[in-house]
Amino acid sequence: MRAKFNRRLTALAVAAALSFSTSVLADTGGLRISIVDNNGKPVAGAVVKVRTPDSLTEKEAVSDAEGNVRLVGLDASTKYEVNITGQGYQPLVANNVRVVTGKSLSLNYQVSSENFEKIEVTGKQVAAMDTTSSVVATDITLDLTESLPTGRSYQSYLQLVPGVKPSAGNNPSSKSGVNYSDIPDPRNGSAGSSSDNVYYIDGVNVTDNSTGTFGANFNSEIIQEQQIITGGVPAKYAGGAGLVSRVVTKSGSNEFHGSINYYMQNDSLVSDYKNDGSREKSFSNFDAAVTLGGPIIKDKLWFFASYQIKNEDSDVADPETGNLMRSVESEEKLGFAKVTWQATDDDRLTFTYFNDPTDISGTDDANTPNNRDRVRTQGGDNYKIDYTHSWDDLILSAGFMSHEGELTDVAADQTTRNDVAYLGGDPTKADTLRGGLGANTTRFRNKENMYLNLEYYLYTDLGEHKIEFGYEREKNENYSNQLYTDTQYSSIATSNAGITLGEYLDGDWVGSVEFTDTDMDRIISGIKGSSDSAYFMGLLDTDNNGELSVDEVSAITFDSTDGNPDNQINSYRVMQSFQAASQFETKGQIFYLQDTWTLDNLTVSGGVRAERWSHFANDGSKIFTFDWEYAPRLSVVYDINGDGESKVWAFTGRYYDPVRTNMTSFAGNKAGTVLSEQIHIGEKWVTYRERGPADALFAPSTKTPYTDEFMIGYQQSILDDMSVSVTYTDRETSDILEDYDLGLYSETGKYAGTFLELPLSYFGFTKKPGTNYVIGTLAGGVRKYKGYELAFRKHRTDNWQMLASFTHNDAEGNTNSDSNADYQGDWSVLDPRAPNQYGKQPGNIANQFKIAASYFFDNGIEIGAVYNWNSGLRYSETFSASGRHLPVLIDKEDAYNYGGLVDTWIKDGAVGSHVTPSYGVLDLRVKYSMDIDIYKAEFFLDVFNALDNQAVIREQDLLKGDGAKNFGEAMNWVEPRRLYLGMKVSF
Repeated sequence: MRAKFNRRLTALAVAAALSFSTSVLADTGGLRISIVDNNGKPVAGAVVKVRTPDSLTEKEAVSDAEGNVRLVGLDASTKYEVNITGQGYQPLVANNVRVVTGKSLSLNYQVSSENFEKIEVTGKQVAAMDTTSSVVATDITLDLTESLPTGRSYQSYLQLVPGVKPSAGNNPSSKSGVNYSDIPDPRNGSAGSSSDNVYYIDGVNVTDNSTGTFGANFNSEIIQEQQIITGGVPAKYAGGAGLVSRVVTKSGSNEFHGSINYYMQNDSLVSDYKNDGSREKSFSNFDAAVTLGGPIIKDKLWFFASYQIKNEDSDVADPETGNLMRSVESEEKLGFAKVTWQATDDDRLTFTYFNDPTDISGTDDANTPNNRDRVRTQGGDNYKIDYTHSWDDLILSAGFMSHEGELTDVAADQTTRNDVAYLGGDPTKADTLRGGLGANTTRFRNKENMYLNLEYYLYTDLGEHKIEFGYEREKNENYSNQLYTDTQYSSIATSNAGITLGEYLDGDWVGSVEFTDTDMDRIISGIKGSSDSAYFMGLLDTDNNGELSVDEVSAITFDSTDGNPDNQINSYRVMQSFQAASQFETKGQIFYLQDTWTLDNLTVSGGVRAERWSHFANDGSKIFTFDWEYAPRLSVVYDINGDGESKVWAFTGRYYDPVRTNMTSFAGNKAGTVLSEQIHIGEKWVTYRERGPADALFAPSTKTPYTDEFMIGYQQSILDDMSVSVTYTDRETSDILEDYDLGLYSETGKYAGTFLELPLSYFGFTKKPGTNYVIGTLAGGVRKYKGYELAFRKHRTDNWQMLASFTHNDAEGNTNSDSNADYQGDWSVLDPRAPNQYGKQPGNIANQFKIAASYFFDNGIEIGAVYNWNSGLRYSETFSASGRHLPVLIDKEDAYNYGGLVDTWIKDGAVGSHVTPSYGVLDLRVKYSMDIDIYKAEFFLDVFNALDNQAVIREQDLLKGDGAKNFGEAMNWVEPRRLYLGMKVSF
């Protein structure tokens, strides 16, 4: 029976030994233990020792006058043993106690007098919560993942977390994280991937510094613990707009342990596809891995290593005919090694290495035609060296880490690329996508980081303080070498020969449209500056006044096939007029300072995070340094009854989103490739825009995007191993980044004198800089998020465990820009301040329900299940322009004067106006375990989509369709029921 009692938390306030910054976390947690006797009175002087076979760390402390013990710097494990001894009391041993990275969990124990026999307790954790923290996080442990049907990757485990949205690309959005791009992925469409997340593996930041998505893979068998943080982030944390995923890997032990596993799947284990738009494919894959860990020198030097091969062979069938398109092979080889040296009781040195070389012979996406296929090589080496020293009240950690991420694509078809647009008719993809991929590209996104972190524990008569300080220097590299295989064309179908530029701009096309109204001034300037200016003026200057009007340029007629690679009508082409490899860099300095103060039941944590980033061009010169950004964060947590079983909290803070290297490459091309964009007039081509040097620069007034968060919550322990929580979150994202055409927005531009005009002073200029674009802060751009979340967690006791949640998300705004040069600073109709732009955010999912549970029978059989339901994906009514899906516009004849500007505008209700159907998916796992001497054999059967609910997950968002699917028609479905078989032998 549990004793409930009030106690001071003074000795427990600063238990969490967690240090986190942009690229490093001290992967430790803590325990707060209170000891009472049979009468509920505190037991002073009791000796508490904790140890686990998963770690070299052992800790010992003595309870104070109030029976409290604080233990910090503990490695994550679910196998801790807690030994309590005291004069006049029978020893108590608690087994299978959890320690979670970054948390200080509460334990209450009752000891008996020596008249009683020795007591053994199995992980009776009275409150599975940290009553001094406002961090909202889900701890994914081996107990959970090895019992549930999940994909074998750290990315797939994210789907267990409350509020995390579905993601076919394994970069899921959470809360206010952007979940939409107007440049659709051929397979997944416009939604389902976030660029706001941060991914760490043993403190190595493997987030791609250009795309913001995950940049490395590894064997899931090495995971000791994964923690996913979704809100209430203290000052020591980077990120915040999206989720933060932190993986802690295994470290070996004083005994040798290892495993061999094999998993497989093929098309015979997959049910039939029910949808006409899907085609069955022949495939087979296997996943084989070996792990081994143990002592090199007992109690001093440990190692853990693994090696994994993942292979898949698949035949890709044409979705329309069912004919074989191509065969694809993918092979990953994932290595891992970790050595831990406990030099003294207070000194530890750790070296971690992993790599993930991967070769993929092509894409298995049936929507990609053979001529647009590519061969891909990706992966790289990662390592980290970390040193930690502990004094009585001070912990220091310092180290260095490096991440390498290659992504190289070679076109399967080296012929000239030609995208053909059709006005009317019913073209096929083969009609619109002619020629090869168009370019071969080698890319590296590398990262280096040096760090220093300090934690200091201060005890006073007015409570206790945990003071944390961190400093880092980080460098991100974005290397790219792109070689065009030939000039790339965007043509007009021969059936539409004779169409004018004006008719081209006004038409409803199937296929890529390259020109917009904003190109008119550039075309006029290109003609005037051309060596063939007289020729073009003779064709177009119909009033012979020596100038070109918009109407005269609109009369350009496209009817020539001369030199076109497919004898289509010439309209647009881009050629690589100068080619060179480029390397862009960002360098940052990061500080954080935080004080967590606890007095009795109250904990107040206040801190500030400071960052400054500089961007460097491909000639090595510094092109921009952002101002120091200061992100204050404050939380208040109250332990309601002072027993560690319930808490209320409030949090407010700011998260900055440093500009990625994709924008560095846009603004810093001073010595790299030059692309010449051309329009065909008469029988000649004229360059109207060059992309390369002087293409763009950072405006002096550009600010770092940020998100402000306010959050309140309540958590309550139920019985020994269960808890419930409710959280409300309110976020607003501002200072969003975009590129601007000052020829439109400045005092002398097209929008001068209208509501869209932005003076040069807004960008920090006194005169025009002479570039095509400037990168600046998007005027009026905002995203707002409000949501609440209910969660229930039962840890693994009494043969079962469960994680369940319901999340409601309400996301609105007038922009989806997220460090991508888009149209919102180039075109009046898409400006955030323009009419009908603000609306429900496409990509959002309003409601989600999740439940994951498993039950363990005494005969070795274990059953696990995961059920995920969502209310459907929100999307807009769109049209295609330059490969982007943009909100549809009103007809030009219906254009109206808005704010002094006459232009077509976004159609009322086009933004975020549609939702795909709701659906739920049930996955099951059956596992059988048997012990053979020192070995344990496990056999798995996973059944994904057990009910075979092949629900619609994506609908066509193009209002005019794409020639294959009309608006609102299903485009993607949940994969059919599929079985996955596996076995594992461990010792």
